[in-house]
Amino acid sequence: MKTVLEVITATTAFFQKSGVESPRLNIEHLLAHVLKKKRMDIYMEFDRALTEAELAPLRELVRRRAQREPLQHLLGTVEFLGLTLKTDARALIPRPETEQLCEMLAADDCAWKGGRIADVGTGSGCIALALAHALPDARVTGLDASDDALALARENADRCGLTARVIFAKSDLLSAAVAPFDLIVANLPYIPTGELAALQPEVQRDPRAALDGGADGLDLIRRLLPQAAAKLRSGGTLALEVGLDQTVILSSEFPAHGFRDARILKDLQGRERFIITVLK
Repeated sequence: MKTVLEVITATTAFFQKSGVESPRLNIEHLLAHVLKKKRMDIYMEFDRALTEAELAPLRELVRRRAQREPLQHLLGTVEFLGLTLKTDARALIPRPETEQLCEMLAADDCAWKGGRIADVGTGSGCIALALAHALPDARVTGLDASDDALALARENADRCGLTARVIFAKSDLLSAAVAPFDLIVANLPYIPTGELAALQPEVQRDPRAALDGGADGLDLIRRLLPQAAAKLRSGGTLALEVGLDQTVILSSEFPAHGFRDARILKDLQGRERFIITVLK
């Protein structure tokens, strides 16, 4: 029989050899998941002997994680601005950078507090649901071209009790959306096609359609700009999460579509990650 601490120590070393980032944190999460406890609670049980009934499912999860299956897929959920969202291979795993974007957009002085919001490329629904949760008077629509992603988003709306607050619809970007909107937000694929093969194995488990942004990563975003200009109210806001070195390029393209006052904002790592601009 192995104790909790022995399993953590041995698996940490195994994950290190497998290239898993934050190896100890990973095994702690997996162990807590199997034991149906909070992660910090297992610190009080280091000397506890694990039964075979507990070790068997843990071994399988460890094997899959060592093969670089994302931790979030193994756990089945991810925390996103106070919401517990289901996550799996149907859509991009919600990232901390996107949480930051939602926090900025849900600020107390936002002009769309009681207005209409469109989340383009909603994926798991994380942006649409987080904004609906934070802004109870807003009317939120989540749009995606993927039936699988929309099914996941609707499941998340149900588990968060937000089914009546958010409409999810199939759409090629904004083509099927009924205008006008006060805010359009999008975290669209922005990775250049040529860089996909170099991504971490975990990231490559996300749907390719949620990652591939074309030759320079901006294909879908460029398609979005004229649609957003046509579907925003005058004075409405477009907010984008983009890749590194893309903020300056896009800022120079905004005026041609009627956008002004572009603001480039940094993520928590100090990288230029977000652009917020206003329609004239």
